[in-house]
Amino acid sequence: MATLDEVALRAGVSRSVASRAMNNARNVSAPKREAVARAASELGYVPNATARALATSTVGSVVLAVSNDDPALFGDPFFSQVLVGVAAALDRSELDLTLMLTSSDRGRARLERLLRSRRSDGVMLMALRRDDPLNRVAASTDLPVVLGGRPLDAEARWYVDVDNRGGARLAAEHLLRSGRRRLATIAGPDDLHASVARLQGFADALAVERLPADWVEHADFTYEGGARAMTRLLAAHPDLDGVFAASDNMASGALRVLKAAGRRVPEDVAVVGYDDLEIARHTEPALTTVSQPIRALGQEMATMLVRLIDGDSPTSIILPTHLVVRGSAPGAT
Repeated sequence: MATLDEVALRAGVSRSVASRAMNNARNVSAPKREAVARAASELGYVPNATARALATSTVGSVVLAVSNDDPALFGDPFFSQVLVGVAAALDRSELDLTLMLTSSDRGRARLERLLRSRRSDGVMLMALRRDDPLNRVAASTDLPVVLGGRPLDAEARWYVDVDNRGGARLAAEHLLRSGRRRLATIAGPDDLHASVARLQGFADALAVERLPADWVEHADFTYEGGARAMTRLLAAHPDLDGVFAASDNMASGALRVLKAAGRRVPEDVAVVGYDDLEIARHTEPALTTVSQPIRALGQEMATMLVRLIDGDSPTSIILPTHLVVRGSAPGAT
């Protein structure tokens, strides 16, 4: 007997689209519905009655929930790239996307009501912090939940993350190879897994060289936070000669402070960031940084959620990072 996967392949659509088309669910265009019907007829596909009942219980919508209600979120290039990746993956499945800001009690209550009423087929949660109330929301629903970034102190069955620890290790190793020995780091918030992992990666590289890794200031991944952290580091360690900042935004703020303090980059202090955002190409000098596949993070989150809705059993994913060398830390000569 033909399978739904074979029908989808012949029709040139995803499995989820084929499933909804076969079960007369909404959010399937007429051309795709016709292509699926034609492929099913040609292959002699007969849908399973139980699968049909399950498929028709879906509502054709998923949620992306973010613990943030700062208007600046929508101008954040990291979030915008994640959102573009999510939208691209969902476009292929024709699922609607609902974006929910859930930093307030009211926002979280709205999300809980939506999940309890099953007006969504699944949910994606971004960058949960330690003790984030969304951890409880995620644990209380039987709908599929995919996390963007691992939670710090909670178990997660399905997540998409990047190799934060390995990427930070690459950054510190690059600074060390260029002859820097008095290294400091501007770390992210200490209640985020990504921040903790990047700090661990930085410490890993310094441990190999038997160097201390305690010149640390925490900030909030913003330009202003990076500038304030750099000011504190210079006051405490005026002889530092290398800085790893756990985001490009923070690295950009650090560059401003170093310039104002009369420190030449990279001659006096080399700087490496993390993200490879557009801003890294336009700092002065251009920023050496760890590139992470931000758009792919969003795509993989949404793809994983669609697979779960379709009844598949995907595994969690760790995406690779790599170093992009520019003028702020040109490397060994």
